[in-house]
Amino acid sequence: MMERYLCIHAHFYQPPRENPWLGEIEIQDTAHPYHDWNERIAAECYVPNVASRLLDGEGRILDIVSNFAHISFNIGPTLLSWMEHRVPEAYEQILAADRQSREWRGGHGNALAQVYNHVIMPLANSRDKQTQILWGIEDFRRRFGRDPEGMWLAETAVDLETLDLLARHGIRFTILAPSQAARSRKVKSGGRWRDVSNSRIDPSQPYLCRLPSGGTISLFFYDGPISQAVAFEKLLASGEHFADRLLGGFSEVRTGPQLMHIATDGESYGHHHRFGDMALAYALHSIEAKGLASLTNYGQYLERYPPVQEVKIFENSSWSCSHGIERWKSDCGCNSGGHPGWTQEWRAPLRGALDWLRDETAGLYQDRLRSLGIDPWAARDGYIQVILDRSEEMGRRFTATHSPRELGDEERTMFFRCLEMQRHALLMYTSCGWFFDEISGIETVQILQYAGRVIQLAREMGLELETPFLERLAAARSNIPEHRDGAHIYEQFVRPTMIDLEKVAAHYAISSLFEDYGESTGIYHFDLNREDFWQANSDTVKATVGRIAVRSRLFGETRRASFCVLHFGNHSIIGKVRDYLDGDLYLAMKEEFIASFELGDYSQLVRIMDTHFGLHTYSLLDLFRDEQRNILEILTEQTVKGFINRYREMYDQSLSLMQFLQHTAMPIPRVLVNAAEYVDNHDLWNAIRAESLDCQNVSKLLEDIRRWGVTVDFSKMEMVVRYRLEKMMEQFAGNPTEPGLLEQIRTVLKLLGQMDTEVNYWQIQNSYHSMAQTITQDFSAAARAGDREALRWLEEFRDLGIELSFNIESLFQKFGLEIPGEKPVTG
Repeated sequence: MMERYLCIHAHFYQPPRENPWLGEIEIQDTAHPYHDWNERIAAECYVPNVASRLLDGEGRILDIVSNFAHISFNIGPTLLSWMEHRVPEAYEQILAADRQSREWRGGHGNALAQVYNHVIMPLANSRDKQTQILWGIEDFRRRFGRDPEGMWLAETAVDLETLDLLARHGIRFTILAPSQAARSRKVKSGGRWRDVSNSRIDPSQPYLCRLPSGGTISLFFYDGPISQAVAFEKLLASGEHFADRLLGGFSEVRTGPQLMHIATDGESYGHHHRFGDMALAYALHSIEAKGLASLTNYGQYLERYPPVQEVKIFENSSWSCSHGIERWKSDCGCNSGGHPGWTQEWRAPLRGALDWLRDETAGLYQDRLRSLGIDPWAARDGYIQVILDRSEEMGRRFTATHSPRELGDEERTMFFRCLEMQRHALLMYTSCGWFFDEISGIETVQILQYAGRVIQLAREMGLELETPFLERLAAARSNIPEHRDGAHIYEQFVRPTMIDLEKVAAHYAISSLFEDYGESTGIYHFDLNREDFWQANSDTVKATVGRIAVRSRLFGETRRASFCVLHFGNHSIIGKVRDYLDGDLYLAMKEEFIASFELGDYSQLVRIMDTHFGLHTYSLLDLFRDEQRNILEILTEQTVKGFINRYREMYDQSLSLMQFLQHTAMPIPRVLVNAAEYVDNHDLWNAIRAESLDCQNVSKLLEDIRRWGVTVDFSKMEMVVRYRLEKMMEQFAGNPTEPGLLEQIRTVLKLLGQMDTEVNYWQIQNSYHSMAQTITQDFSAAARAGDREALRWLEEFRDLGIELSFNIESLFQKFGLEIPGEKPVTG
């Protein structure tokens, strides 16, 4: 058989969603029951692909494998940063998969780098291109522990300057769409160029691209039709069909080695197409196990088979816009569909406004850093070191590296304020801001928030840019009448989100009514230290007065503030914050405030607050979103508790009537069903969150819920019970002989199965599979030696595997496990 190689490349990416002022993603209700879209997509795609299931014909698990160890992939640096902190186990498994691939592929890892925050490179200026590449490379080095061989370009958008910069910084290859190839010829012939436009390039080999600087870079052009089928033709509905289609990409006509490779969004494998990760795992396993092709990655293939053809590309082209790169700067007609009559004329003025803001702040940045004797652009290129390590020690080392002298406190604050301004000026070009149909969409609002952060930082250094920026942004007209234009959208969705140290102090002051922060605490990247604090309750009002120091870890600057807050019950809260009231002034205010509170003169309290703090007030509306949600849930629960006894009384008194009506097949009045719904939901929610899970009680409540046909948010409850079971499995792995634990796990597992919702057994199955490889070996050996307790444990462990949908016979055979005295184990 001719040499046939298969490589599947997956581009895993999510736009940065962090609040620009807090550095964290705030709760996104549209991702329910998950906290945010990163968390949801991680659960549906990134996490399953580190441990994907190979199934038999009956849907039982034969094995669990890492797709990342078998495919080529890149993961956006900003997404990897989120994964490192939010799904660390999956993150570490991805790094391990790259290490494994280096062992399998002759030292060539599967992972590729990516330009840092997914900007359309041909639309960036030369300085920004360089920083995007250098940040992407350094981020990759820090995570994967090696230099990247290849780099993914956002939307495969390309020009020769970008390729030249890639090559100059040691990148050997990138991947493009077949439509981006213009002409090709043999490397050594120097003969006539052959027209390969309209996707007629042969994708089965790498190509050499000669660059204006005299350098070269290798290019791979993926198989277009099969890549399209994965993304848009439901090819992942069947692993067998997927494998057949991949094999169909090889040609009997071609002579010599050939590479069959595709490139798609990685989210196809689980998020866009449910269970796509398993189709991928099956296809790769099937092809490799049958010897139909050899799995490879681009680095290994390039080493074995260097380019024998060279190519010229279409500059300013991409894989997702048939008009080149117009999708990110004009109303070219490319959109996500579904809104006839909408236009994307807003794209051009949006980019124009951001370009103006970039250039205005570049001058400020350059002047400020040069006044410190610092090379501004070398400092920006190196700032990725600080982004990756926000410790004070790294800040000191970075400053010492780039400054010719020791900086004072204010100079150091200005230095890092300038660099953060540049970081956000790069983030505001994230490509998703232009990709979709409407300027008021969350992706575009996100990049406008980055622009707002740039404007705020420039203002803090004496340059006011907001008004002229909004004048330019007003030309970007929304398709939705109430949103009007980009300027209005900025005023509605960006300006209210801006945060300064006073707002951090206000957040602390109000939330301290509900949370005991102690003498010091951290809120996002701010440190808060309590200098004085008084709090008291009456029957109807709760009051707080205090002084705190708020310090920004990013800039090292500190602001001292005084505050007072009144809570009149429910959501009625009045908060005041001002610059530090020192010494006698603060003590006099505090004494006056306490005296009025103790007298119950609450109107006087408000007057005292106005006198000492001014008329501006803060409320629950000013809290950071996650804490706001937590407090509102507390307040709502307190309010709802007042009604539970009334509902329970109604339910108890009507229960026999409801049973009789049901027995006679008569409809039960909705008001009675509503009472049952409220009580059962309340009791079930409390039961599954109880420290000790009473499975018998939960089962009874589930029976009542099914009996009366009441509505329950089982998706949220499933997560709570599942997380509990996942912790039990961790405990089981740590202490497999703990009395009764295995039986408890099986009981809770049955309880999960009773919930009228789909259950995600992924982590539980992973824990079981891991134990089968490791801990179970000792029990198997002991059972063979005649240990009756080990034998009984092994039998129960086998039964648990059957309940978790494993093909136990296959799994036990793979890991050399057996139960003495039994015939081969079957599922």
